[in-house]
Amino acid sequence: MARSHQAGTTMPLLAIAYFSISGTTEKLAHAVARGADGRAQVTLCRITGGDIVSGRFQNESLLETIDGADAVAFGSPTYMGGPAAQFKAFADASSDRWSQQRWANTIAAGFTTGACASGDQLHTLSYFSILAAQHGMLWCGLDIPGGEDPSGRNRLGSQLGLATHLIDGSLPESDLGTAAYLGLRLAKMASRNG
Repeated sequence: MARSHQAGTTMPLLAIAYFSISGTTEKLAHAVARGADGRAQVTLCRITGGDIVSGRFQNESLLETIDGADAVAFGSPTYMGGPAAQFKAFADASSDRWSQQRWANTIAAGFTTGACASGDQLHTLSYFSILAAQHGMLWCGLDIPGGEDPSGRNRLGSQLGLATHLIDGSLPESDLGTAAYLGLRLAKMASRNG
């Protein structure tokens, strides 16, 4: 039985754990949340620089939120071919939970943005999926064939998760639509998993 259902709630809990420095990844996180609205309780878990003390992630409350989630969306910009150091510090701090498999059987997905159309965002999504696998989580990719959606969702064709980049300084509406779709998909899967 899903954790939030055990607590007596009727909807699954979706935690969106993300780092954003310029606000682009935060826009994606909010779009994921909008997509799940009405189908899941959503908690935005923003990783900040203040959470990192002497190089270590120190926000136990954020980690406890994920402990109770039925689904988790991981988000970070892609920097130098992988997730931002702040997200990596969060992931490293989850090692106690890994040894206890506290996040096992939780649905997980990922989203990232980079400066270029490729920009090695796939590596960031791969990192998220490996992090999820280590925790015994169940990975949720996109089920929208790239380049074939009438609404333009999944325009970069990444089945592993949402990959995007800015065009003329802003996120395309189709990418925000893909993020909302990912949130809806996570909420549906979490409901079934419960």
